[in-house]
Amino acid sequence: MDYDVVSFDLDGTLVDTAGEIAEAANRVLDAQGVARRSVAEITELIGGGLRELMLRLMARIYLAQPALADRVRIDDVLESIQLHYAAVVGSQAKPYRGAAQALWRLKTAGVRLACVTNKESVHARRVLDAAGLLQFFDLVVGGDSLPYKKPNAGVLRHVVRTLGADARRAAHVGDSAIDVEAANQAGVAAWAVPYGYNAGQPITQAKPQRIFAELNDVADYVLGPRWRHAA
Repeated sequence: MDYDVVSFDLDGTLVDTAGEIAEAANRVLDAQGVARRSVAEITELIGGGLRELMLRLMARIYLAQPALADRVRIDDVLESIQLHYAAVVGSQAKPYRGAAQALWRLKTAGVRLACVTNKESVHARRVLDAAGLLQFFDLVVGGDSLPYKKPNAGVLRHVVRTLGADARRAAHVGDSAIDVEAANQAGVAAWAVPYGYNAGQPITQAKPQRIFAELNDVADYVLGPRWRHAA
């Protein structure tokens, strides 16, 4: 089957952003007089956007240190994470192997591309720009772009509708169970990469329809049939 639209998750799929996200979260903790947490621990919480990440992180901290709940107000934490992340966004963003080449190949062939993330849209665009990938996308959907976010089916349905495609000719590529569920809910092909975050769990557990070792393999799969047809 030919695909007219391919959407990609951002963090853990196109770009490794764990370092800068962890730094922002730890700056919040620094400001509250709370001990820093490891990058590995914070990485496990990536996927739902900054607000969700800090809610989950603080829940862990309050559970381990109940007395902090009287001193560290969650509203202050949620407000400051946006400011601290704005200060570091893009500073440690590293595109994964083959990301730019795969996107260039797909776009050149006429495939419409979207980046769909639960990260706030202003931050998403800055990460994509810092990684040299923003130019390839016809559409960027952040966690604050719509009244809902992944895995709600409406997100990828919005992508398909906006880019004028049929869900049966669209695919979504991600690194987490959230992405697989989002694709399945929207009726688009659910594809995944095996690296990334996914709360430290193998992506195979989410049962995507296909797993690609790297992003150029996605381009190979999508474009191969077209090239053979053209020949």
